[in-house]
This record gives sequence, C-alpha cells and structure tokens, in this order.
Amino acid sequence: MSDISERKMFEMDDSLYKEKQGTLYKYVLEAIERPLIEHALERTFGNQLKAAKILGINRNTMRSKIKKLGIDPNKWKI
Repeated sequence: MSDISERKMFEMDDSLYKEKQGTLYKYVLEAIERPLIEHALERTFGNQLKAAKILGINRNTMRSKIKKLGIDPNKWKI
C-alpha cells in the first residue's frame, strides 16, 4: 500500500504543491483520514475499539476523530 500512496503523492500536480505550500501535510492528512477511518470501521462492522486497534491509535483518539469528522459508526453495524 505504501508504494501506491507514494506513487499517488508524486503524481500530484505541481500547482497543488504551490497552492498548498505550508499546509500540504495537513491537506493530505485530512484527505486520507476520513476514508481510512471509515474503511477500518467497515471492516470491524462499526466496532470503534477494533478499528482503533487496526489503525494503531488509542480508542479515545478514534472516538475523537469520529466525532470531529462527523462519522456515524452505526452505519456499518449489522
């Protein structure tokens, strides 16, 4: 997966580097954080603790990010 991500990063248009200068890290992090958390929640059927373990983050951090991003973990519960 890191090879794919690395290739995508280098495929970014030069204008994006100029446009997001000084905030590029935050921009990229925000762009991947939501889908990454949603994918982990989907794989764990909405179980926040298991999703946090998959991602290697604390459960409280996971809950904080879910709240901040407005994600509903119940969407994946069966």
